[in-house]
Amino acid sequence: MINTTELVRELIYQIRLGEDSAYEFKAITLERNKVTQPHRDSIADELTAFANSSGGILVLGVNDKTRVVEGIARDDVDTVELWLTNLTQQLIDPPLPIETRLLEIPNQQGEAKPVVWVRVHKSLFVHRSPVGYSHRVGSSKRIMSAELLARLFQQRSMARLIRFDEQLLPGSSREAIDPELKARFLRGDLPETLQLKKLYLLREDENHQLCLTVTGVLLLTRRPADLISSAIVQCVAYSGTERNAEYQVDAQDCDGPVDEQIQQAFNFVKRNMRVEAVKRPGRIDIPQFDLGAVYEAVVNAVAHRDYAMHGARIRLHLFSDRLEISTPGGLPNSLTVDSMDANSISRNETLVNLLSRYYPADPSTRRQNMIERRGEGVPTIITASERLSLRRPLYQQTDNIELKLTIYAASRARNGLVAQFAEDEDHADD
Repeated sequence: MINTTELVRELIYQIRLGEDSAYEFKAITLERNKVTQPHRDSIADELTAFANSSGGILVLGVNDKTRVVEGIARDDVDTVELWLTNLTQQLIDPPLPIETRLLEIPNQQGEAKPVVWVRVHKSLFVHRSPVGYSHRVGSSKRIMSAELLARLFQQRSMARLIRFDEQLLPGSSREAIDPELKARFLRGDLPETLQLKKLYLLREDENHQLCLTVTGVLLLTRRPADLISSAIVQCVAYSGTERNAEYQVDAQDCDGPVDEQIQQAFNFVKRNMRVEAVKRPGRIDIPQFDLGAVYEAVVNAVAHRDYAMHGARIRLHLFSDRLEISTPGGLPNSLTVDSMDANSISRNETLVNLLSRYYPADPSTRRQNMIERRGEGVPTIITASERLSLRRPLYQQTDNIELKLTIYAASRARNGLVAQFAEDEDHADD
């Protein structure tokens, strides 16, 4: 993160020079706790133009025509920041992540005036705002020509499709790395940076600054969702068979490093599923779900989901009769629902590779590594679950946007075990 003193010094210097391709200034007016100027559409357009170009800085509280530091009333700062956050989510598609800082800049009289500093990084996506698809040209925004737009879509879509998990994440830096999380990857006396770069956890950007890759964010930061907003597993348990808030009995957002997300989601199922028992002729426990299959399903969801999809979280919903795991993104490459049990294709090859080499599995699963790359994941889910519940799990793909797995619950009544033991007892009486 930039030192505040250096940031203020740079900003004072830039205000003297005026706007350019990387800086935009805007005075801001509020009435009755509501921003009246500038119009929210115009700010969405400015932010989008930066994101579609090389990134830039927007400063609210500085008049763009006179270069006077007008500032923002301290009581209004929270309102302005909420206004900004809302418009980046509501008026820009896909939603645009921004970084904001509250700074105090001296005006011409030497009085410290609060301003809101907003940084937009060059995006991996092409964003649309109310004016359409725009980019930054000099100190102004321009609507992109059809030819330029097509070329930009091609460049950025290719960057996402080819090893997306190795792409650097604009706005990230090695300062976000947690020391405990990186320790597992460091071996011998080689320089730390070199080791992390060889594992595609760090990369240099076009300015030779070190940034985290998508995989680096997922594995090395305490809360990846701060940089990849959708990197969360949302778990909800219901007492009945319907998705109804009245029947919700437990809920948890798993938002730590992805290995912790897997473990937390797995523990959520263990904590909330029923384990019935048949006591004759000897006690036999009947869990609703095979834990090995559940673990494999959660690992697959987290490791193979499409992290390029904004706002799409993994949803794990536990009902009295089934477990549903919905994973953002369609099946990769030529894989289909019908061919999943015979073929294995990784969407996030780097992430999968590291999870298979450096992360042990939960002891209850009786496997060594979090991912065992033998192509047996889907067959294990199907076979183990069907053996327990007598119903084959169901995979469904929705418009190449989401893959949903339904694992049906076992029960002593449904599996015929009560009748079986009653019959055995009758034979014994005879």
